[in-house]
Amino acid sequence: MPFPVVQRQLKGITWLDDILCSAVSPEAIALAEAQITALLRERHRVRPGQEDDFNLRHPTEIAEARAAAQHTMTLLLGSVATVALLVGGIGIMNIMLVSVTERTREIGLRRAVGARERDILTQFLVEAVTVALLGGGSGLGLGLLGTYGIAAVAGWQILIRANVLVVAVGCAGAVGIGFGFYPAWRAARLDPIEALRR
Repeated sequence: MPFPVVQRQLKGITWLDDILCSAVSPEAIALAEAQITALLRERHRVRPGQEDDFNLRHPTEIAEARAAAQHTMTLLLGSVATVALLVGGIGIMNIMLVSVTERTREIGLRRAVGARERDILTQFLVEAVTVALLGGGSGLGLGLLGTYGIAAVAGWQILIRANVLVVAVGCAGAVGIGFGFYPAWRAARLDPIEALRR
């Protein structure tokens, strides 16, 4: 289709949307920009002192805008992940506190037959980390499944690095330790006589 037909009859405009230019070398970019600006001002009959009626965009500006958008997206995803970890950690702490309450007699019995505080602490910490790793592992599996599914449907190439997966599992374990410590400490500090009395 001839360009003037597309321009006037389909788009309804009488000017060019974009003109792509390239300089002969990176050093010549500034000179090329000045020459392009002067030529467009002359052709558009822009008087001295008037603002340009066109925009001249440099490739570095586009790259900087993309980098800024990517940085914003990274911060947004990081904040969403932080909230998700916090909510997951609170869930783990609540589960473990309920577990400590329901197993008070078991804790008292274990303490009565010789279990030390650190044994009880270790037991509940291991349980908290196990719950966190199971949740993190299932989330990781669903995430990978979704990623590969979307990539297969859309025909995209994907790259998933192993170190990212290790960090994800490590974060889940750290959340289990961080939020499981208080319930474990509370279980370890129970008085055996009071625990057996319940």
